[in-house]
Amino acid sequence: MLKIDKSHYEALRCHGEETYPYECCGVLLGTMNGEQRIVTSTARCGNTRDDSPHNRYHIDPRELVRIQREGRERGEDIVGFYHSHPDHPARWSPTDLAEAHWFSCSYVITSVAKGKAEVTNSFELSGSDEADKKFVDEKIEIGELESKPQGRAS
Repeated sequence: MLKIDKSHYEALRCHGEETYPYECCGVLLGTMNGEQRIVTSTARCGNTRDDSPHNRYHIDPRELVRIQREGRERGEDIVGFYHSHPDHPARWSPTDLAEAHWFSCSYVITSVAKGKAEVTNSFELSGSDEADKKFVDEKIEIGELESKPQGRAS
């Protein structure tokens, strides 16, 4: 289960609206509590795809390392990622699965139709290696959590 504060949930949905018609992307930071991933902050990332940013995303590895380092300094770990699907359902695609490598993390997808965020779903990447990885539908619990400020990529 993914637990996320309402402000962070709304912020990632808003990010998708702001980048429409291109995919947005970002990182979810927080803690693991058993099977729960608890989001305490988010970090917006730049989509570095220049070939098809309307239906693909890529986070620069240097940006990801910086976000991970800054999160650890605050006592947070990467617990997931988010991106948008402009004019496409909030379901993972074969490309999303092929490019997902952070096992036991949440992958949140928001469908953005004509510039307006609609459905947001989450999927946990399960498996033990690349050969048997799969996405499993994951419940999102939105509430009032004690959260840290949202990170912004520079």
